[in-house]
Amino acid sequence: MALLLLDRANLQVKTEGDALALYEAGTRRGTVPIKLIDRCVVHGAQTQLDSGMLLKLAEAGAAVIFMSPRQHRRVAMVLGPRHNDAAIRLAQARLVLDESHCQQWSRQLVRAKLQRQCRSLQLWMAERPDARKPLWDALETIRSVLQTLMPEGEPVGVERLRGLEGAAARAYFGGFAAVLPPALQFNGRNRRPPRDPVNACLSLGYTLLHAQAVQACHAAGLDPLLGFYHRPAFGRESLASDLIEPLRSEVDQWVWRLVRQRELREHHFTLDKGCCLLGKPGRSVFYARWESQQAGWKRWLRLQTRALARQLRQQGEGWLEHDDEDEAD
Repeated sequence: MALLLLDRANLQVKTEGDALALYEAGTRRGTVPIKLIDRCVVHGAQTQLDSGMLLKLAEAGAAVIFMSPRQHRRVAMVLGPRHNDAAIRLAQARLVLDESHCQQWSRQLVRAKLQRQCRSLQLWMAERPDARKPLWDALETIRSVLQTLMPEGEPVGVERLRGLEGAAARAYFGGFAAVLPPALQFNGRNRRPPRDPVNACLSLGYTLLHAQAVQACHAAGLDPLLGFYHRPAFGRESLASDLIEPLRSEVDQWVWRLVRQRELREHHFTLDKGCCLLGKPGRSVFYARWESQQAGWKRWLRLQTRALARQLRQQGEGWLEHDDEDEAD
């Protein structure tokens, strides 16, 4: 299963049997079998879509993600039929209101994230011994936070946990900055809008990863809006935000390799009113490399959501009615 990127002007997509046909300026460019598509990302503002295309992709379980043509953010997402297991969502909603469960989940989540940040810093220390001092300082700060979050330690409220996570993030991105080319002008994480090429890549990568988490939740029968660490908020898929936290440093490593190997260069980016944008040639490189890298992250998200769904199903089955007749008929 693969990603289909639609990122050209005057592109028209139609359905032809069990395939999508792509036309550019009226000229037929080729077809893609629908059964091979897992996600379709639409970047072009002028892309014309056949309504039958959305229907066919939804029926096949593929997600269609509409990205802003001027910013690295998701505008909309079309998914297939919902999972029908109400027991999962009943139990999930109940646990969202369970403060003890949310604290335990949050602590484990942040520990997993910080442990992976440590692994990234250790990798960069091995690759860049000239940057050992700032990387070591960042590593020591995160290890200190991890000691506070050991399982046998005292309880840590969610607000304090966010403060500890923020302190670790500042140290981590300080170390990350030390292994990036000075020409990229990365001085730490910034977003909305991203102001430098590295932050532009991080924002796009996190956005794509978050969309994959939403898709994994949907497939497993989970409600992506109901998170345990990221609390439910209007318009935010908080559980998806929870799930991608341990994977963020994996994206950071991947972006570092892209710029280190000069696959993405300064000329791939433009500045527009303080916002750093990845141009179309750069997006072609980005998405091609993303598709070759994301299989492991996708599998991890699928396993995590399925395991959580199994646990919740067992808790929620007792609240379901078991009628012989379908009331909806």
